[in-house]
Amino acid sequence: NHGHIHSRHRKFFWNFAFFRSPLTSKFGIPRQSGLAGSLVGRIVFEPPYRREEALRGLEDFDYLWLVWGFSANRPSDGVQLTVRPPHLGGNVRLGVFATRSPFRPNGLGLSSVRIRRIVDGEIEVAGADLMDGTPVYDVKPYIPYVDSHPEAKGGFTDKKAWQLLSVTVPDEMARLFGAEELAALKEVLAQDPRPQYQHDAGRVYGMPFGNKEVRFRVEGGVLEVVGVI
Repeated sequence: NHGHIHSRHRKFFWNFAFFRSPLTSKFGIPRQSGLAGSLVGRIVFEPPYRREEALRGLEDFDYLWLVWGFSANRPSDGVQLTVRPPHLGGNVRLGVFATRSPFRPNGLGLSSVRIRRIVDGEIEVAGADLMDGTPVYDVKPYIPYVDSHPEAKGGFTDKKAWQLLSVTVPDEMARLFGAEELAALKEVLAQDPRPQYQHDAGRVYGMPFGNKEVRFRVEGGVLEVVGVI
């Protein structure tokens, strides 16, 4: 009985850590890990995993694989076999297993992130595409000789490059952020966080970032920050 086996296995599937990030909502999350290399977050372990011996040897690696859950997604009604990737403008449907869509049968995410430092049982990383509070189910070292395949085909991502926006932040608003924060914010905004079906010129959008809300508008390939609250 495959259903019985599946249910039995799920009892042993739990998170032992949470992710902490300045991105506190789904709006603005980078569409892939590594796209915002200045964006810093932390993997915070729960007891009894918050111990130095659990991370022993990890300092010798540069990158990690994170297995995590799309905890902010609402359960979908029925089986969703096709999705519309933002990379293709949201107009083309592909099979869910041929994409990185967050709307998956088991709602699991996989991200490669750079290790910055390991302190007090926490791992500080850069380049993650996780929102604040995301449950982390596993942490594995990235091993270049088996995990890197630079010659591999990239499917639809080979055929259309993602167009970055030019980001402008007025000096009086830029001063509200530290240098590292500002660099991360600009990288996130350059990815164009707007929903693919909402590209109204002049419309003002709001995106939470840390303890602030950043308001911006986009016109002609330029994103202008118009307010920080």
